[in-house]
Amino acid sequence: MVGLVGRLWNLQYKSIVKEASGKALAVAKFFCVLHVTNTYLCTFALAYGPNMVLTFNLTGDMFLAERLSIKFGKVGPGDIVLLRYPESPRKVMVKCLLGLESHSVTYVVDPMKSDRRDTVVVPKGHVWVEGDNIYNSRDSRQFGPVPYGLLEGKVFCKIWPPKEFGSLMKSGMKDPDL
Repeated sequence: MVGLVGRLWNLQYKSIVKEASGKALAVAKFFCVLHVTNTYLCTFALAYGPNMVLTFNLTGDMFLAERLSIKFGKVGPGDIVLLRYPESPRKVMVKCLLGLESHSVTYVVDPMKSDRRDTVVVPKGHVWVEGDNIYNSRDSRQFGPVPYGLLEGKVFCKIWPPKEFGSLMKSGMKDPDL
């Protein structure tokens, strides 16, 4: 009798282990796909604060940014981009791309004090980015052109708040003159 109980216990234990390992493998596959998607294809991000107040709300908006355009050089002036902060690469920020390498960009030097403008030619391998609220944005006007390698993605869709769900491509921006 003891042998029969032992065999039944073994069978039950094996089926539990088999089921648990199958579910653990499915969860591991899911997280692998999620990691690859987030790293190489598309990512969720949050924009908050005053620097992009014409495009995003001050309290924070969630959006999707695709990563393939950056890899294939398919970004241009007017695109909203996700990039590493040049002064602190652990931080990620959202800005409007205004110029690619060899483009001339004219910008207001210090909008709080004067209307004085300056023009720069973006050096090779760099881009010029600015927030769309020039009065309260830390951008290329302060830290200069940004290396292209710091670009992380191109924003294409706002997903939160739900009433503003939709495309943020050049034609969908609130201020098309950026």
